Order: sequence, then structure tokens, then C-alpha cells
Amino acid sequence: MARIAPPASARNYIELQDVSKHYGGVLALDCVSLAVERGSVHALIGENGAGKSTLGKVVAGAVVPDHGRMLLGGAPVSFRTPKEALDHGVALIAQEPSVVPMLTVAQNVLLGSEPRSGGFIRRTGLRHRYRELAASAGFDLPGGVSAGRLRTAEQQQVEILRALARDASVIVMDEPSAALGGPDTDRLHEIVRSLRSAGKTIVLISHFLDEVLSLADRVTVLRDGRVVHEVPVAEASEASLFEAMLGRPLTATFPAKRPPAADAPPVLAVRELVARGVAGASLEVRKGEIVGLAGLVGAGRTELARAIYGADAVVAGVVTLSGKSLRGGPRRRLDDGIAMIPESRKDAGLIFTRSVLENATLAKVDALSRFGFVQRAVERRTGSQILDRCQVRGARTGARVGALSGGNQQKVLFARMLMCEPHLMIADEPTRGVDIGAKRAIYDMLVDLAGSGMGILLISSELEEILGLSHRVVVMRRGRTVAEFEGAEMNEANILAAAFSGGQEAA
Repeated sequence: MARIAPPASARNYIELQDVSKHYGGVLALDCVSLAVERGSVHALIGENGAGKSTLGKVVAGAVVPDHGRMLLGGAPVSFRTPKEALDHGVALIAQEPSVVPMLTVAQNVLLGSEPRSGGFIRRTGLRHRYRELAASAGFDLPGGVSAGRLRTAEQQQVEILRALARDASVIVMDEPSAALGGPDTDRLHEIVRSLRSAGKTIVLISHFLDEVLSLADRVTVLRDGRVVHEVPVAEASEASLFEAMLGRPLTATFPAKRPPAADAPPVLAVRELVARGVAGASLEVRKGEIVGLAGLVGAGRTELARAIYGADAVVAGVVTLSGKSLRGGPRRRLDDGIAMIPESRKDAGLIFTRSVLENATLAKVDALSRFGFVQRAVERRTGSQILDRCQVRGARTGARVGALSGGNQQKVLFARMLMCEPHLMIADEPTRGVDIGAKRAIYDMLVDLAGSGMGILLISSELEEILGLSHRVVVMRRGRTVAEFEGAEMNEANILAAAFSGGQEAA
């Protein structure tokens, strides 16, 4: 494949020339050349594993390339650490904000650059400097609040202010809206536009093509570590970008639904459940049915899922699986036939320092052991079969799971749960932080599992995803199930009305 050279321009502020990076035997970047104009928003897109995050980290000094060079403002630079990049005005805002939770917002923003006198931090000066920064950025974020109490969107504002405090002229944003809800995403977009208006250069890494088309001036598409397409956003469309990312046209976002049998019995029944964050929830999931659980951030969806799975204690109410009342924690729930894909694979799912195989077989390690020792040959055979079934690609089973793309990490979680042969799968944000190709693979998997008779409880903040996959939708508000829709009534307007106002009470 011929390498695409970036357009030459005196206005280019960042230039990468023939940059390559290997991770062991994996070629993450293959002779990538890129040019980013000063004061623009330049988007990097591609499937997970395409190399876009690695490329962003090269720009920000978090990854040192094996080959190639970088120019900043026309001058060659070679960053070995993020600190060196920051000294040259290049800052990285990672997908997961990095704040010191015990320190205040102002202390986090000015960490390492606090105003001092005689070796001591000037508290008054720090507060004054913070207020100036926040006002200049248009942020209404109290400087005295503990950073650990902030929402993700507010922690991102802390990261942006930290970059501005160090006079960064280039800001690399890696999936900044992946964990945000609608209003927070809109606010982030306003911030990006204001930074561009102030002359900052933004490198935006995103899975959301509507976000890219709305914010970016130019977009570069990577596939398998190479630049395969680069175009001004004015000349791009979602369809053209999909095709460039996947190497083929995307004929449909969602697979065809397979309705459950008319007489399908309930697999899961929840009656007036009360738990942490849940104030009274009732729902059913039938055999072969996908039930979407919708609601605003903070409505109690994840808390309900955790209570059903036994991760949080049930204060009142009943949870039954195929008519059997459930007790105990997650281990007991797995044995009973309930599996769960957690909201955060990083915090509650995978052990990133362990191998792909170990993560996939973790839930069944007792069954794979004899006299207290894991039978490695049996583990490899069993684990490889389930990993193949879940289409985990691009890594050996012995590789660290943390080295996989987000989509493959998510598939490893599915593999682990499917090893337990569950009757009910709770999938909490199953496509968060994965690209469009991996999304479609996960959609196909969910539909196939339902088609085989498994009940699916699907939680998603993407309403399109809920509508595209579910047979019925249950809406939560303030810890309660407040409405249920199916058929023609299952539409965006009704779901949003119920989420915001409570709608009709669920039966």
C-alpha cells in the first residue's frame, strides 16, 4: 500500500515524518507521516489497534518512536518524556483523567508550577492564579473543591486548565468524550472550539464520527498502523470515513433483530428491588430477549445491574432466575447462571498485568485445576476455543491483556463470561471505548447469544444502541423503573420524555 504523504504547508505546526513504532512483534505505526496546521483541530480516527492513540502519544512524548522524526514549528524535536513535550508546549489529555484526588482543583491545576516565596507555596497567589486561568477559559469550577469529588467531565476541565497553566500551544485529546453524557459532551465541544479560537492546536482522537465531523478541520484515518486516508472535513462524510476505517462499506450499523418466542418464559424477574442507588425497580427479561435499560447518567442503571449480579447488597425486593430466588455474591450468581460485563473493564473487569488467556479463564480456574494446580494444557485448549468464538484478534493468548486494543479487551471479557455458560448476560456499556468495527462484532455477538436462548439486559448511554438492539426498553429515573416501551412506542421521544420527567409508572 502506497504511503500517503501529508500536504506541505508553511502553516504546519506539527510534522511527523516516517514515524514507526514496534511493541514486541506488533508494528503499531508503520512509516506514518502527518502534518497538523497551527490553530486547527486535526482528528485521528481508525479502528482500535489502528495506531491512533500511539501516534497521539508520540506527539505528546508519552511514546518514543523507533524510527522517524518530528518537527514542531519547523524545528526538529525529540521528546523522551511527557515532561519534555510539556516544556515545548505540548500537553496530553488522556481518556482517563489523571488527578490527585486528595488535592484541591487549584492545587491540581498548578501542580509543579505553584507560585512560591522562599521555597513555600503562596496560597493566596495560587488561588488568584487559578481564578485567572478559570476565568480566561470560561470554566465555572471552584478551585477549593477536592478533585476526587469531581465528575469525569470536570476532571477533564482540570486537565485542560493544567495544560493552559503551562502555556501549552498543542493539546492532544485522546477519546475525551468516551465517558461523558450528552450535556457534558456538548460542553466539551464548546471548550475545544474556544481553544481553537484562542490559537491552540488540537490533535483529537475519537471514535465518534459525528464529533469529528462537527469539530475537526482535517481528519486522518489510520488502519493497521498506516495512514490510509486524509481529507479536509468539508470533503468527508460518515459513510466515507467508515469505509476508509474498515476497508469496506458498512452496510448496516445493527444486525437484524430476532424476536424471542411468543411463549418464551422469563429468565430474570426483579420485583421492587431496593439497593444502593436503587429505590424501587421492577423488570423482566425473557429467554432469547434483549431488554434495554435506559436513563440519564445517575439514574441507577449500573447500581441495579450490580445488585442483580450480587456485587451490591439487596436491601429489599426479590431477584429470581428462572423462578429461583437468588442469594449470595457474584461467585454464587455466576454459578446460578448470571454473567455481567462491567461498565469499566479497567476498574472492574480485566487484570491488565496478566495474560489474555488468564483473563479469559479466570472465572473457571477451579474447573481447570487439579489438586490445586491449573492444568495449563486444558486451560490453553479451553481458553483458545472461547477466545476464537469471541473473535479476539491480533494477540497471542500469552500476551498481556493490557496490550490489546479496547475492542479486543472487551471481547476477552465476553469470553470470560461465556465460559460460565450463563442463562442471563448483563452487558453494562458493552461498546464503550471501542471502534465501529469492534462495535459491530459485539452487536452481532449479543444478537447471536439472544438467538441461542440467552436473556440479555443491555445498559447503554447511546440511545441509538438501545433502540437498535433491544426488543423492549425499560427506563430508569432516580433509582426507579418508571416506564417500559416496545413496538411502535419504543422510540427516542418516549424514552427521553420518561427519562427526564418520569413518564408512566412501570407495571
